[in-house]
Amino acid sequence: MTAFDQSQAAYAAIMPVRTRAQRWRRRYGVAAVGAAIILLWILIAIGCPLLSRYSPNAVDVTIRLKPPSAAHWLGTDELGRDVLTRLLYGSRISLTTGIVVVILGAAFGTLAGGAAAFARGAAEELIMRTTDLVLCFPPIILALAIAAALGIGTLNTIIAMLIVWWPKFARLAHSLVLVQRSQEYVEAATVVGLKPARILLRHIVPNAIGPLIVLVTLDIGNAIITFAGLSFLGLGVVPPTPEWGSMVAEGRELVEQWWVAAFPGFAILTVVLGFNFLGDGVRDWLDPRARRK
Repeated sequence: MTAFDQSQAAYAAIMPVRTRAQRWRRRYGVAAVGAAIILLWILIAIGCPLLSRYSPNAVDVTIRLKPPSAAHWLGTDELGRDVLTRLLYGSRISLTTGIVVVILGAAFGTLAGGAAAFARGAAEELIMRTTDLVLCFPPIILALAIAAALGIGTLNTIIAMLIVWWPKFARLAHSLVLVQRSQEYVEAATVVGLKPARILLRHIVPNAIGPLIVLVTLDIGNAIITFAGLSFLGLGVVPPTPEWGSMVAEGRELVEQWWVAAFPGFAILTVVLGFNFLGDGVRDWLDPRARRK
């Protein structure tokens, strides 16, 4: 075998590996970037006391509105608090709130929508008309009104968001269960005498869970933006608790001191992009047509 033939054989052996790697990057590269961003922020939220030597609420007016420097990497705010430290600690509230709201909203909405589709009759009409009533209002406006009625505070804001958040999952679960309940395996489970609750939870929901998982992944970013928006308007966390939306609000009039609002806004951007990238990847992974490409 000549040297040319040997090189051709080596190239042919490498090509399948290279093709698989390129295919993987094309399919899941963006999702991997999103997962890396989310994992990074989770690690930051867990280890933020180890990442900064300052207290998030320590006030020192002698260094107020200092630009980024070696002592304060992201500068200080109008009370002399370290922006980087407050940014790190703010990730705890923003991430936790977004995840809690979406998980609880998804759980309640899925059960409500699934039960409505499976039970039919008056129960379905009551649940779905309530869902339609909530969906008639823009989510941020309705959450704003409820949060204002309940008062300032993280718990009250979470409650307001939960009231707004569950209907979208109920609507999706209702349509998915309607499709699944006509399948033969549901009829077989009914014939053998299984209880409706067991059929719904053990058989129908697992077979319809794919689109719900995608919606959960994509919606966490929306929940984080909504909570930040409510905090920006003064209805989220109670000062001086560090939170990204309230930090942006504190710097909205400080045009020359751009770092006060810019860095929290950039943090919100990165987290939301991370969840959107991950959600797109999960959607492609759960779609059989995308996996065959």
